[in-house]
Amino acid sequence: MKVRRQAKLLEIIENEHIETQKEMAGRLRAFGFDSTQATVSRDIKELRLVKVPDGNGTYKYAQPGAESDAVFAGRLRTFRESVTNYRAAQNIVVLKTLAGLAMAAAAAVDAMRFEDIVGSLAGDDTVFLVFEDNGHAAEFCKQIKKLLEG
Repeated sequence: MKVRRQAKLLEIIENEHIETQKEMAGRLRAFGFDSTQATVSRDIKELRLVKVPDGNGTYKYAQPGAESDAVFAGRLRTFRESVTNYRAAQNIVVLKTLAGLAMAAAAAVDAMRFEDIVGSLAGDDTVFLVFEDNGHAAEFCKQIKKLLEG
């Protein structure tokens, strides 16, 4: 029963906007599962669900790493508004940002999931991105140019 309930819980958060455990318990009951808020709380902990912004000023439950299109669009907008310059130095790309926005720009890059980035480091107004090789760093700069122009 627990496995079926948790599978339904995952299906619900994939297809619906669920903000609270009480709301989730109600949805599960509507599907025939006898669920209390305490049961939902345990399920959320076991499934390692997180609350993510929905882009409308509220939050919803999601699986770790799941981002809505609105959240991704917001990160892209933040990236465009914060990056002032970028430059490749062999396999490292340095992004210059407005003061205090390097972490936001780095989080946006991380959310874009570029597979060729080995790691990133953000300070106050500078982000260092380490790539597998010089070619991937140069290609990333081309993509950044398109992102910033678009």
